[in-house]
Amino acid sequence: MTATTIRQDIINIPNVLTLFRIFLIPVVALFIFWGDPVSCIIAVCLFWVAGVTDWFDGYIARRQNLVSMTGKFLDPLADKLLVITCLMMLIPLGRLPAWIVIIIVAREVTITGLRAMAASEGMIISAGASGKLKTAFQMTGLLGLIIHFTYEVNYYGYEMMLNFHRVGFWLLAISVFFSLWSGWLYFYDFLRAIGERHEADESSTDESVTATS
Repeated sequence: MTATTIRQDIINIPNVLTLFRIFLIPVVALFIFWGDPVSCIIAVCLFWVAGVTDWFDGYIARRQNLVSMTGKFLDPLADKLLVITCLMMLIPLGRLPAWIVIIIVAREVTITGLRAMAASEGMIISAGASGKLKTAFQMTGLLGLIIHFTYEVNYYGYEMMLNFHRVGFWLLAISVFFSLWSGWLYFYDFLRAIGERHEADESSTDESVTATS
């Protein structure tokens, strides 16, 4: 990649949407910091907008063949920055214990490092079902924790008081389980792929020696 290539990639529509998502991160953080009911609802709406742009930039990139190396770097970066920023903003508000955030961040950093190592070896290890469940529970739980307050919910005539903080916390706790489980599976698949490659290299070497003899 060159500086010119990066400049060209930056101005395509999917990457502009990704940059917009990154721009939204401090805005979402500010509304979470204010912490009142109205600010929390606005933060959730902006978080939802960020999620929609995440879907759209991927769709447009695939549809118009605009997938780029810059986009492959920026898109997951934007997702991780958004989630980690929101989690960290919830700690001083007393809505989330720091140890949960540490586990989530440590897992993300570790898996990112493993992916980089796998890519350097020419290996692609796709995310499994547990990783997708982790993301689903994490995002839903995070929305509940951001809303935080208790509201009356009317569902087809059935009225109930819903404590969004409690629901969000338990959903995020479930996501931590899937986070650790999917992290272990990814690590296991990485080690297995390395082992299979090593065995293949040894087999190739043995065949070469036999042929030479």
